[in-house]
Order: sequence, then C-alpha cells, then structure tokens
Amino acid sequence: MTEMTESRTSWHRVTGDDVPDEGRVRSTVVDGRPVALTRCDGLIGALENRCPVGPSGLGWLEPDLAVQTVSLLGLAMLLFLAGLEVDARALRGALLPLAAAGYALSLLVGWGIGAALEGLGWLDDALLVGVALSATSLGLVVAVLKDARLLETPVARTVVASASFADFAAVLLLSVLFSTDGGSGGARVGLFLLFGLAVAAVAMLVAASGRRMRVADVVVRLQDSTAEIRVRAAVLLMVALAVFAEHLGLESILGAFLAGAAVGAIDRDQSTHPQFRVKLDAVGYGFLIPVFFVASGLRLDVSGLVDDPAQLLRLPVYVVALLLARGVPALLFLRTFGRRETVAAALLQATSLPFLVAATQIGVITGRIPGTTATALVCAGLVSVLVFPAVAVANLGGSRPPGVPEEVPQRA
Repeated sequence: MTEMTESRTSWHRVTGDDVPDEGRVRSTVVDGRPVALTRCDGLIGALENRCPVGPSGLGWLEPDLAVQTVSLLGLAMLLFLAGLEVDARALRGALLPLAAAGYALSLLVGWGIGAALEGLGWLDDALLVGVALSATSLGLVVAVLKDARLLETPVARTVVASASFADFAAVLLLSVLFSTDGGSGGARVGLFLLFGLAVAAVAMLVAASGRRMRVADVVVRLQDSTAEIRVRAAVLLMVALAVFAEHLGLESILGAFLAGAAVGAIDRDQSTHPQFRVKLDAVGYGFLIPVFFVASGLRLDVSGLVDDPAQLLRLPVYVVALLLARGVPALLFLRTFGRRETVAAALLQATSLPFLVAATQIGVITGRIPGTTATALVCAGLVSVLVFPAVAVANLGGSRPPGVPEEVPQRA
C-alpha cells in the first residue's frame, strides 16, 4: 500500500495525475465542411496550460491534499460517465461477436506493437501497452456522433457497440492483470467475479425499489428539489463501488466504471427525469473533471519530454500505434460499409485518452513504462482526441440519415 502523497489510480491513494476527459463537442470546419470537435477542448487546454507552472516546469504550483482528493473524485466521475454510455442492448445479434472479434484483433495488434517497442528498449511490458492501446473514448465518440447527427446511422451504431465492448474489456483487463495492489491474476479474477455479483445484486435491488410506487413517488418529488435525490444516489453508488473495488484489491476505476454501467442499465426510461443525465454531466464536466484536468496538467512531465529529443520524436510513432491498434479491427466492417465509412470507423475507434492515461499511470507506478514514454503516450492520446473525430465526421457527412441537415449547430 502506498501513502496519500504518492500518485496512483487507487481510491484510497490520491492519484489525480493523468486521466483526461471524455468531453462534449463543438464544431469547426474541415475541408469547407462543419464538423464536430471534442467537448473537452477547454479541459485539454487546462491540462496543457498547467504544465509549464507545475512541478516539472517552473514549480510554481503543486496540488495539495485537498486538490488531489477532489481530483480523485474527478477520475471516478470520468469513468462513471464513460460507463453510463455503455448500452448492452447495442450488442444484440451479430454485433456482439463482431465487437468481440474486433477487440481481440485490437489487443493482438497492440500487443505486437508493444513487443516491438519493448524490443527497442522503449518500455518493459508489451502486454500493458497492448491493453492501453485497445480502448476507445466511448463517451467522446457518442457525443461527437450525437452532435453531428450521425448517431442513428448503421456505421455509428456499429462503432458505438464496438467501443462499448472495448471499454469494458480494457477496464477489466487493466484491473485484473495490472492492479497496483499486487496478487495473482487468478485471485483477482475470483475477486472480480465476486465484485460483479455484488454490482448485479445492487442493481437489481435498486431496480426493484424503483418499481415500488411509494418509493418512485418520493424519488420523483425530490429529484428536482434541493435534495437532488437521483444525483446524490448516483454519486453515492459511484463512491461506494469504487471503495469496494479497492478493498477487494481491484482498481477503483473498475468500480466507478461498473457503477456508471449499472446506472445506465437501470435508467432506461427517462420520461420522468429528463434532466438527470444533464445534471450528472454538470457535476462531472462542470466541477470534478476540470479539477482532475488541472491536477493532471500540473504533474504531466512535458518538460522531460521536450528535453529528450529522442522521446519527442517517438510521439508520431505512438499516434500511429494507436491508429493501428484500434483502426485495423475496423477492416471487419469493410464489406458492410465500404471504404469511406470504414476509414471513419477506424478513426473513431482510435480516439482514446482517459483509459490510455490511466493505464500508463499504472505502468509508471509499477515500473513497466518510463515516465517520459507515458507522457508521450498521453500526448498521442491528445492528438487522437483533437484530430481523429473531426476527420471521421467529415468522412461520414454522406452517411447522415435522410432528412437530417448537414450543418452542425454551433454551441455557445
């Protein structure tokens, strides 16, 4: 067990270092066409702009215990909101085996890339890099497609299903295979099964309680008052499952992610509470996640990357590695959607940042990845978030459902 002053993804040990946001979207122009950019532009700016004044720069600012604690809550909320986007219904029929095959291929490609980089002496654990490269920023992809009015297209539904499977599998593998609390993989698999049963039991209990008229009436009456009972209950579940996962020896990010997935599974009918998810977004993106971003920027060792030209020149390699690991599985869609849509799917699937940084942080803590390599991988994730969705949406312009205009509405 490490102390509070150390950086890690544990719930009890404050991390607050490197997991950026699954943000919202705004629009810009690519090739004369309005396309969607990420909602996390402002938060990414916070991450980048804090680096020069942080401990690895001028040393003017350093997050204290209070900031680190709120930053940890931001990390949990970030994974919670990502889990909230998981829709098991999207994996029905032929999409489930397609998503599973795509993720397996992604993991193999990422593992192969990691082995090549390990052979070059850039890192010490090829499998960890393979897992790190295998996830997609599901919340970001959904937001981009929704704001571009493409979410109901067949290719978008396929991408969302694949990203949902990849996010869940990647979080599970990271927690089971590379937990910073040690222990054997077999023991952690058993703990995960126990944890999964506990999450399922809680979800069924909450769902059953919600069907009781007296309870439902109380919840509806208090949900838009100062009690904000739905929001409080969701945050309580997030914290409780993150702490429980940590006590079991799993990573707290698994608990937060599954808490979001459980809330998303229970909260199918939103007719009585249409503002619930908007309020959760406000808590996360309006407060907790920006604090996490600032703390992350303060500790991001960009100066070490700049001071080492060899590491800086590796950044394009990591961008290509990310594109290959998540883009190659999109070839499975080629016969169904054609070349243009397949390229867009590859770019959307290769959009990754939060999980990438969480994985590299664990790699640094356990000595599997050097700090400068982790920073370069994070920067590659930043490139993917800023570039890939915009180009993908530009490619998908012709895939919009009939009657939907091409213009993307500007956001204030």
